[in-house]
Amino acid sequence: MKQYKYLLFDLDGTITDSESGITRCVEYALNHFGIQVNDLRELSPFIGPPLMDSFKDFYNFTDEQATIAVAKYRERYAVKGILENELYPGIKELLAQVRQNGKTVILATSKPEIFARRILDYFELSSYFSFVAGSGLDGSLHTKTDVINYILEENNTTNRDSVVMIGDRKHDIIGAKNTGIDSIGVLYGFGDYEELSEAGADYIAEDIPALRRLLL
Repeated sequence: MKQYKYLLFDLDGTITDSESGITRCVEYALNHFGIQVNDLRELSPFIGPPLMDSFKDFYNFTDEQATIAVAKYRERYAVKGILENELYPGIKELLAQVRQNGKTVILATSKPEIFARRILDYFELSSYFSFVAGSGLDGSLHTKTDVINYILEENNTTNRDSVVMIGDRKHDIIGAKNTGIDSIGVLYGFGDYEELSEAGADYIAEDIPALRRLLL
């Protein structure tokens, strides 16, 4: 196992269990179009990928419809959904430990950066992160690949062997591969072993203690 200096953490499904807030906001957006959802668990695939893509992929929305749906989603998310969220047990302690061991901890999320910062503040995690990167409300840094490239450029990180992306969905793994860095898939979030292994994760951690062993 390499000793990585830069640890890029995904947010939803890696640091926080955000299923309740995200699925309720997706339901709110779909209701605007007259679409009813019987079981919110059906909407869990929305957790992780960019929202625009998910509305188009899962409901065949046009670009115009998806743009409206994202706006409706954010309408509820900014007020309620952002706090319908909880930390995974042990993640705060892990972040503290890796910082104490001299690692540089960075947030790499497809969520708009403005919301990601509010979540870190709410859970009192901001002090553990040296850098926070997310998408823009204007659609900039749309993919995880975009986010990771932005992080590497802004932090002048030329030695990509020293960087690892940690996330629970294939988009995290694909983003890492596209940018030439290693990746760790975690199984306590919303992806499963098949998804992460097929995407090409370099390592897979079953739980937070297993992730700690890989990082320390």
